[in-house]
Amino acid sequence: MVKHNQNGAVSGVGISLILCAVLLVAAIGFGAWAFTSRQDYKVNSDQKVSAAVTVAKQQESTSKDKQFAETEKKPLKTYIGPEAYGSIVLNYPKTWSGVVDSTGTSGNAQVDGYFYPGVVPSLTDQNSTFAFRMQVINQSYAEALKNLSNLQQNPENPSSITPYALPKLPKIVGVQINGGLPNQKTGVMVVLPLRAGTIELWTEGSQFTGDFANNILPNLSFSP
Repeated sequence: MVKHNQNGAVSGVGISLILCAVLLVAAIGFGAWAFTSRQDYKVNSDQKVSAAVTVAKQQESTSKDKQFAETEKKPLKTYIGPEAYGSIVLNYPKTWSGVVDSTGTSGNAQVDGYFYPGVVPSLTDQNSTFAFRMQVINQSYAEALKNLSNLQQNPENPSSITPYALPKLPKIVGVQINGGLPNQKTGVMVVLPLRAGTIELWTEGSQFTGDFANNILPNLSFSP
């Protein structure tokens, strides 16, 4: 006579039911977690997309504003200086204003120019910062360079001095100064010999270095 192990059969069925229950609970828990995560992701994703769209629109607007500002600078205005001081031909953005004293009575400067977008700041305020400055000084190039050489020794605002020539006057070699400038200013200056004197061209601060490099220097010329 064959005997069946009833206890073993019951144990196997019980274990199977427990496993199924555990798997079901796990599946329900995973489903609830997945649903919650999906809803949270959807909310956060919508917020991220909205934020990204806002940033993109702001960047596009800023880009268009910059492009418009650059377009408004053209065509460039032209200043032509007296023949006695080299017949300087200067082109600068038409959105800028300029004040130039070319009477030869402005101290050591025979030509003294100040330029800035819109309205030119006070010429007598030492705190005024200009987009572009130009001077023809009654001093030899060698003397001017000697006076400027100490800028490299300033520990608080040192300068670098490198050779430079205007694109339109490649044979007239002077220097370009980056960093500390005279009168405790900072920026970029170009110094070149002009006949028996010296021409100094510079921008103060960093806001207008692009205009200085792209509009002023490539278009400036004078009669040696």
